[in-house]
Amino acid sequence: MIVPGFTGGTLSRVADHRNDAEAFAAAMGDWRARLLKLDGYDPEITEEGRLGWTMVTEAPDDAHIVLLGFDEGRPRFAAAPEGVPAPPLRSPALFRALDQLAPGEAATYAMARAVLDWNARHRFCANCGTLTDSFRAGWGRKCGNCSTEHFPRVDPVVIMIAEHDGRALLGRQPSWPAGRYSALAGFLEPGESIEEAVAREIQEEAGVRVSDVRYIGSQPWPFPSQLMIACVGIAEDDAITLDQNELEMAGWFTRDEVRAALAGDGPFVAPPTYAIAHTLLTLWANEA
Repeated sequence: MIVPGFTGGTLSRVADHRNDAEAFAAAMGDWRARLLKLDGYDPEITEEGRLGWTMVTEAPDDAHIVLLGFDEGRPRFAAAPEGVPAPPLRSPALFRALDQLAPGEAATYAMARAVLDWNARHRFCANCGTLTDSFRAGWGRKCGNCSTEHFPRVDPVVIMIAEHDGRALLGRQPSWPAGRYSALAGFLEPGESIEEAVAREIQEEAGVRVSDVRYIGSQPWPFPSQLMIACVGIAEDDAITLDQNELEMAGWFTRDEVRAALAGDGPFVAPPTYAIAHTLLTLWANEA
């Protein structure tokens, strides 16, 4: 079984502590409590490929603190400067860190990054515009003016390949590293099912009609806070009409070509191992 990146977390989320101020204070004061070590929003990785932790007292005075959960009874927190969101572009250091992380560690980082970034980006009430206050151990914000409560949201994204005659449709965006191809992807729209979103996105981006969409798996993607839903659809034909506002190139690749790319010696550069696109291509390539 292939486990998608950013999954397999081991922390107990202790949701009951989020609504219990005394329990939160006790966790903060626990001598075993630890704070995730971050360089801005990037994780600091130990030589063993694990997340770095420090004392909770090391959090900056102006930090927003979130209770991530408990590790075998030991409280774990994350903090970031209040009102400073994560940068829009991921740094080379972050890419290197994600490649080094031990299995399951990335899930803890994904949770921390997504919730901290959400707090930074949602300081004002969407109902009346008043500055909000953090509550629920960092997992919510409340407006002191209209009492509206706000909670972290996850944006669903379909990521998929179309299959035709034993080949997979892949594309590339101009901002990607040279030679990289990956699965197509796009956000679900209101009033749309996963299957409908898959069919719409493939047709919009590549002009290919698909049916018989099947679900493969999912992955949290904390840039900033998405749920990637991997699928495969069966294409009616292989004619491509490219939307160049979305993709630079697109093409059909056989299973042998995909397997070679995943092994690092193929006609294109495969997605990174922590991305569910890599998982999706691996599962598809090994079906036959």
